[in-house]
Amino acid sequence: MSRQRGGRAASSPRKEKTGAPGGPVEGLYDIDTGTCELVKDRYLADGWVLEINGVPSSHIDLSDPALLEFEYMRWIAMLVESRFERASRLRVLHLGGGACTMARYFAAVYPDARQVVVEIDGRLAELVRHWFDLPRAPLLRIRVGEARQVLTSLSDASRDVIVRDVFAYNRTPVALTTLQFTQHARRVLTPGGVYVVNCGDFRDLTVAKREAATIGEVFEHTVIIADPAMLKGRRYGNVVIAGSDLPLGDSPALARDLLGGAVPAQIRLGDQVEKFAAGARVLDDSEATTPPGTKSTGTELHGA
Repeated sequence: MSRQRGGRAASSPRKEKTGAPGGPVEGLYDIDTGTCELVKDRYLADGWVLEINGVPSSHIDLSDPALLEFEYMRWIAMLVESRFERASRLRVLHLGGGACTMARYFAAVYPDARQVVVEIDGRLAELVRHWFDLPRAPLLRIRVGEARQVLTSLSDASRDVIVRDVFAYNRTPVALTTLQFTQHARRVLTPGGVYVVNCGDFRDLTVAKREAATIGEVFEHTVIIADPAMLKGRRYGNVVIAGSDLPLGDSPALARDLLGGAVPAQIRLGDQVEKFAAGARVLDDSEATTPPGTKSTGTELHGA
């Protein structure tokens, strides 16, 4: 669930597609979890919007991997870049794939990064590899599997950054938000690593508050990034929440950069996060509708 800075791209009449001969082609495609639609961006010559089951999921510009049209992705990028130098050989795990926009961005900004994108929909992963100019293995691997199963299978201290951006229609599955899931994320992170999530929520901010309380229960330092209207409960949208065992997000430069974006955002730290999450219950596995998996069955699409 995300919003595009330039407004929603215009769509041509829907037309069923079974595959593309090479590169992106507008149309509606069958995937394992329903349908996806690839829509040409009316504002950018090389821009494309990927919708999954009718919900805008990703934007990608073939000519500029460093362009992030969705504001929450820009906030994630700014936060990560405030922690890690661009010469770092980051090990990044993306839970949720879409068009691999965030992974493509990090590959451009951190050329020595090694990244794995976990995508539950195997057909979507194949199409994205076919359509877009994605880095090849070992720089970027796409692993087909369920996010929690893959996370729990990974070794301790094996990733520097974990980005969770998983949605079933407009909500993140509860099993990917709980205390137990977050504890696995911390286990997989290196000391000082960053766990960052894209939380979609409504005006009451109940989900965001519970996620902030949960991440704050596991990590010593928690930050929240969102635009002022969202933080005041005026609309439905995205809240970025991140945790780390080291101080995070306290750079004045980061605060200035967030305010200077096309959609100005605020960052909340420390006591501000505690106040935001006050009274919110920590999320627990008992609230998941299906028992969370613990064994990975994922396969990798390395690309040629």
